[in-house]
Amino acid sequence: MTETAHTATHIEVSDAESGQRLDNFLLRKLSGVPKTRIYRAIRKGEVRVDKGRAKPERKLSAGEVIRIPPIGSVEAPTKAEAPARWNQRIAQSLIYEDKGLIIVNKPTGLAVHGGSGIDFGLIETLRQQRLEQSYLELVHRLDRDTSGLVMIAKRASVLRELHDLLRNDGIDKRYLALVAGKWPSHLARVQAKLGKSALSSGERMVRVDASGKPSITDFRVVERLAGATLVEAKPITGRTHQIRVHAQHSGHPILGDVKYSDDGQLAVAKDAGLRRLFLHAYSLRFELGGKTVEVRAELDEELSGVCKRLSLDK
Repeated sequence: MTETAHTATHIEVSDAESGQRLDNFLLRKLSGVPKTRIYRAIRKGEVRVDKGRAKPERKLSAGEVIRIPPIGSVEAPTKAEAPARWNQRIAQSLIYEDKGLIIVNKPTGLAVHGGSGIDFGLIETLRQQRLEQSYLELVHRLDRDTSGLVMIAKRASVLRELHDLLRNDGIDKRYLALVAGKWPSHLARVQAKLGKSALSSGERMVRVDASGKPSITDFRVVERLAGATLVEAKPITGRTHQIRVHAQHSGHPILGDVKYSDDGQLAVAKDAGLRRLFLHAYSLRFELGGKTVEVRAELDEELSGVCKRLSLDK
């Protein structure tokens, strides 16, 4: 988006954007403008909603007209295009779609969004593929190395409803993970507070910390394999790296987890032919707009092949 130094811009809120906060609306429309400048424009009344002042948290309605002041000459940065291979894989990974929601089976190795040295992610790829879609926002996140189901809202009202469900345990979200060793059948719930820290390299780490945030994950044994256990994990809370750190804390880290495993456990994964983190978001179930949405994404050939090889070695 480009603005001249003397002209205000007027934008009408679409049906898909209805329910979105004013600050989030502007941050999306004014890509490339510093956040501090946008919030200052709101605070000083330079931004108007139907000719009136508004606070950043104001929820917008379809048909309202937003006056955006001339905030200098701003060119949105050129966005990197997703390579053809990712475009093709994402197009083939669509699991579910209706008027307000998309669910994609995200491949491992693809971030859900760009940033921190990553030029593009799942959401940028989808926006690139669907230029006619005025609103596409991530409902939740998966780690770059985790594969599986990711929800993308096509309407602000759907995003708001799904966030309410996530906050109130209204979405049954389950993962499959292959952990080192023999997971105890009686260990059905792990409760351990988690805190974030950063290494000198800037890498983000999560550790069990008594002063951290309360975190709960339920686990169920699916299959016992040679030197490993396939488990189903259901996160009750939604902390960063929660399943990975809770598994490590229990003495059974997820195979292929280079961040939370030791050399011996990484060797087991390598011997099994595993070249990635064995964590896959395979199941979602929730009520949305009066209907039940239930989807699954089974393990891919690589992960199911690792299980098969280990089952033969039992």
